[in-house]
Amino acid sequence: MRASWPSRLLLAVLAAVAGAVFGVAGTIAHAYLLGPLPVGFALALIGCGALLIGVRLLVADRWVTWITGLGMLAMLLVYSGRGPGGSVVVPQPAAGEFPLGVVWSYALTGVVLLVGAWPDLSRIRAASAPRTDGAATAGPGRVEGPGSHDA
Repeated sequence: MRASWPSRLLLAVLAAVAGAVFGVAGTIAHAYLLGPLPVGFALALIGCGALLIGVRLLVADRWVTWITGLGMLAMLLVYSGRGPGGSVVVPQPAAGEFPLGVVWSYALTGVVLLVGAWPDLSRIRAASAPRTDGAATAGPGRVEGPGSHDA
């Protein structure tokens, strides 16, 4: 059964807002370093990936996952530019410095593409699963159900 269009629209708005919140949090936190370890980058990527996987597992429609990912990427784009006061959240690296902001941009895009494009394996599992309705095939073109045994 398909959901009505108002509920699908509400789901799309909620998915975009959730993606935007995680996109902002990840874009701001990705630069946190604990010594040489990019802890913020790892946590931001894990958090965004977990949200996308959770949406993908909970909602049957793949488009909701894409909308969530687009919300993340939109906030990455907005916060990567120069703000009205001249501040930059994702600065360009200095010469010889590791470009963590560029890696964050590509990594987030990769996670969105990977989770969004992951095939729906539930249909494959359902097609290859043994039947549980009691019917068994007895040969080509012949199906035996319960109570239809040869005497």
